[in-house]
Amino acid sequence: MPRVKRGFKARRRRNRVLKQVEGQFGGRKNRFRQAVEVLRHAWEYGYVSRKLKKRDFRKLWITRINAAARMNGTSYSRLVNGLKKVGIELNRKVLSEIAIHDPASFGLVVKTAMAK
Repeated sequence: MPRVKRGFKARRRRNRVLKQVEGQFGGRKNRFRQAVEVLRHAWEYGYVSRKLKKRDFRKLWITRINAAARMNGTSYSRLVNGLKKVGIELNRKVLSEIAIHDPASFGLVVKTAMAK
């Protein structure tokens, strides 16, 4: 029985890895062992960064809402509490978009929230 040399399969696996590290600096782009290491780190950083991105955007939305709320004579925490009491369920992303693109409507939202 002839032995299996894995020529095609191994080459395909290596080429797949090297294709993903295209554009890296130095030997990282053409040395397989180094490329595997770089690729694993890239995946880890990508995973973490996807979580951080959500955190950063939420922070940005809260900052924008707070700035717009203060222009309307209240604070972020009072506004969110008022919205909860009145039963308006707008998420922070939508609230920040309203605050930026339609300040008049945001003012109405603030008035409604502060009515109680």
